[in-house]
Amino acid sequence: MRHADTVDVAVVGFTGTARHPKALAVRLPDGRVALSQRLTTALASVVGPRLVPQGGRAFTKAGDSYTPTVDDLVVEVVAGTTRHAVVTVVRLR
Repeated sequence: MRHADTVDVAVVGFTGTARHPKALAVRLPDGRVALSQRLTTALASVVGPRLVPQGGRAFTKAGDSYTPTVDDLVVEVVAGTTRHAVVTVVRLR
């Protein structure tokens, strides 16, 4: 039985600053928005320059706050298949 799947997901936001994002808010295949685990320095340096923040704040269903972005980035993630899935960003697509 698999407890995690590798999938491509849209980036809908981030925590931290656009230049130095700490985590990404991603839209999972089931429609939920989840925050990823903390980004590595290497991933943050690749993703950061491509983030285009929108005004205001947004929240996941769990109540986590993030800065919304234009929905044009796609990342590959390993996402847990359980109810409280852990999402780890693998790379920018």
